[in-house]
Amino acid sequence: MRNVLRMTLCAGLAVGLHAWGSAGETNDVVELPGIGEPAGAAHAAIVVSDPLEPVNRAFYHFNDKLYFWVLQPVSQGYAYVMPSAARRGVRNFFNNLAMPIRLGNCLLQGDGTGAWVECQRFAINTTEGVIGFDDAAKRCWDLPGRRADFGQTLGRYGIGPSIYIHWPMIGPLSARDSVGYVGDYFLNPLTYLVTDLPPSVGIQAYDTVNDLSLRPDEYERFKQAAIDPYLAMRDAYYQYRRSLVAGGAGGATNDPVTSTR
Repeated sequence: MRNVLRMTLCAGLAVGLHAWGSAGETNDVVELPGIGEPAGAAHAAIVVSDPLEPVNRAFYHFNDKLYFWVLQPVSQGYAYVMPSAARRGVRNFFNNLAMPIRLGNCLLQGDGTGAWVECQRFAINTTEGVIGFDDAAKRCWDLPGRRADFGQTLGRYGIGPSIYIHWPMIGPLSARDSVGYVGDYFLNPLTYLVTDLPPSVGIQAYDTVNDLSLRPDEYERFKQAAIDPYLAMRDAYYQYRRSLVAGGAGGATNDPVTSTR
């Protein structure tokens, strides 16, 4: 278990940067926690349980400095030397490799259609897409990926998000999604393909830098648009996850969001 927690923390670099800067494509492995609000959420007030706010704010500022002092300059240098087509190919490769996360959670949620789509996408992208570097399933077959993770699965079974936690390096998660994050760790093939800590950290860091290089300046724009970036990120995260658990169709959810209209 100690190794699991250590690897989870290191792998969280990728999640943290998605949480800050992802545009949220439909076939991304890790979704953006709500920098762009989902449709229909503009008139909802968010009630978030945040008893750890002082600690969470400290970790938010730590992650903020990590971004500006390390990850941003590294990603900018990487983007300067690496063509965008190659960087998109790397992102597609990691996305294709993480298919078992989405497949497993589609099955756990009883989404047979989504599971079948993920199987088709993996077969097409691994062969026609050259081991996943090209998203041929979406480009040629109009098969976009599904969003499915274990935190979402727990929500679909009626488990509420509980308290908010802003993890160092990992970023914003609820207590429920923290458990889900560990669950997804066991579904990720990289967990078993790369078992030593240094190469695992290196791979996750590279995936993070590569992804960030494809989404320049998004975190900066997010901060500029927010009066209090910590609160904005926290509330947007809960709003986004509520929409994801509800399936994007306004279904029932235990997440603490109440309408103001």
